[in-house]
Amino acid sequence: MSERWPGEPTKLDELDEVEEGEVEEEEELPASEEEEEEEEEEEEEEPLLRSPGDQQHAEGELDIPDDINVIEGEPDGTRRGVAIVASRYNGEITNKLLASALEELAEAGVRREAITVMPVPGAFELPLAAMALAKTRRFACVVALGCVVRGETPHFEFIASEAASGLQLAALETGVPVAFGVLTVDVVEQAEARVTKGAEAVRTALEMADAFAQLRASASR
Repeated sequence: MSERWPGEPTKLDELDEVEEGEVEEEEELPASEEEEEEEEEEEEEEPLLRSPGDQQHAEGELDIPDDINVIEGEPDGTRRGVAIVASRYNGEITNKLLASALEELAEAGVRREAITVMPVPGAFELPLAAMALAKTRRFACVVALGCVVRGETPHFEFIASEAASGLQLAALETGVPVAFGVLTVDVVEQAEARVTKGAEAVRTALEMADAFAQLRASASR
């Protein structure tokens, strides 16, 4: 015979009711507490990295008054000799940079026989070769092409830094424009997306060469 009155809850029933009550209390949090939890979750989320295509340099035009003298070059390669120094290291990428550069030179009107390409072992040798080519005075400009991919050691920083500073020094020492067409990337996929840098370097070199020619012409008048 049962020891409880009809309708009296058992201990199991009481436990079930307590658990259900606790769940309901947990689910019905005040609005302010819910907002605080959402803010904490948002703070813990790491920011998304941008894709390579989102990080582009924006070109712009300078607003120069009409009554100011301006010397501005054009990427015109007519009657200009152009030297290209290209790194064989990471040759798969450098070949695409070279193809992009040669295509841009053709569009700019540079004759094939006016182009000289000098291959070098790696990006570290680019400045020395660029300096030697510029010192011949046979070329209106020099375009340096190469690719340096970040690795697990500091080697990347040393090579990239020396290549950039060395190419700048070659231009400063000789007065011949030297365009920097060296890709410095974290992974090869980033380099694949930037092979048009070869064409960009050509336009830069030709524009600077034309500006220097205008400067020399104006100085001799």
